[in-house]
Amino acid sequence: MNSITHILKEYPMASAFVQFAVLGSIGEWITLKIAGKGGKLNSIQIILKIAAWGFLGIIIKYGFFGYKSMLNSFVEAGYFPKMIYSTSFTKALSISILVNALFGPIMMYIHRIMDNIIEKKWTFIGMDKAVITLFWFWIPAHTVTFILPNHLQITLAALWSLVLGVIMGYAKKNS
Repeated sequence: MNSITHILKEYPMASAFVQFAVLGSIGEWITLKIAGKGGKLNSIQIILKIAAWGFLGIIIKYGFFGYKSMLNSFVEAGYFPKMIYSTSFTKALSISILVNALFGPIMMYIHRIMDNIIEKKWTFIGMDKAVITLFWFWIPAHTVTFILPNHLQITLAALWSLVLGVIMGYAKKNS
């Protein structure tokens, strides 16, 4: 466990890439399997999808850092109430709301654009449902995530993407 913790702390971007490349890809594959919509991707597209998930991991790592830093600056400058930011839960909830309200939609559209390029199509069908997950899934999930130490947050975020893959797979299958 100490060696994993060391890797997560010493190589945050590389570990974010690997964690999302693996867990995000597995979550996407599970979604398609459960929904009965097995993809028709060639091996190059599969490799590009894995790389895209890894790239998203890096974007998310930077997003987490940037939005936490921004909210800390708001508190220090008096633009955000210190009282709300005083417990680990309310701090995590505040960061989660900020991240998912401002960064989440942008990240989701970047993800869709990468998928469209890899799959050689241009569609944004279903993005309304994806954006809604920010409120019913990602804000609560990231509230838990932001209670953890920094080096474990991307790990849990990658695991959450796998969990959401399972949920969305069943939702697609039943619709």
